[in-house]
Amino acid sequence: MRTLENAPLHGQRSHVKRGPGRALYDRKVLDEILDTTLMCTVAQSIDGQPFATPTCHWREGDYVYWHGHAKARNLAIGQEVCVNIAQLDGLVLARSAFHHSVNYRSATLFGQAEAITDPLEKARQFERFVDKVSPGRWAHLRPMTDNEAKATGLVRLHINEASSKIRATGVNDDEADLNWPVWAGIIPLEKHWGKPQQEAQTAVFELPETPLKAY
Repeated sequence: MRTLENAPLHGQRSHVKRGPGRALYDRKVLDEILDTTLMCTVAQSIDGQPFATPTCHWREGDYVYWHGHAKARNLAIGQEVCVNIAQLDGLVLARSAFHHSVNYRSATLFGQAEAITDPLEKARQFERFVDKVSPGRWAHLRPMTDNEAKATGLVRLHINEASSKIRATGVNDDEADLNWPVWAGIIPLEKHWGKPQQEAQTAVFELPETPLKAY
């Protein structure tokens, strides 16, 4: 299977119409957004009723994955879905309400959700997911049982029709407002994890000192 790094990455549905100057159809940019974000929203339509479900995701190669209860609606097996990922990077405070904005990175993907049923592949992907959340943790956990694997559904979406949209600039005030007497600028959003809180139990174990990404 060919990789898509040098292939066209957008189709009719993913063409950005509002703010096209901020749109990117670069596969490397898309991968970076997918890999540095933990949660996405899966949108679908069932019998004319729209649904949007937040869930955790991960990527391997040309596919993005998510999981859920084997009978969960958000698995959307065999259905057309729209997956959106968004990261807030900062507030943009202007001299007028009209020009207030946010700096962000986002991506939208379209396609059909495909079920993964092979037990070995499911276990491998679940390990990738856990290690994305907490690197190296899977190896220390109680092994997954067959019943747990059967109760957990896994799907993937081929990364083919997609677009990214990024705002990473400063205030865009009108020239006539530049002398208006109010502070204007960017307030960056800084992300970090807090102090771990030990779960109540009889035995106390040290949390391995593995670096966690601040998604």
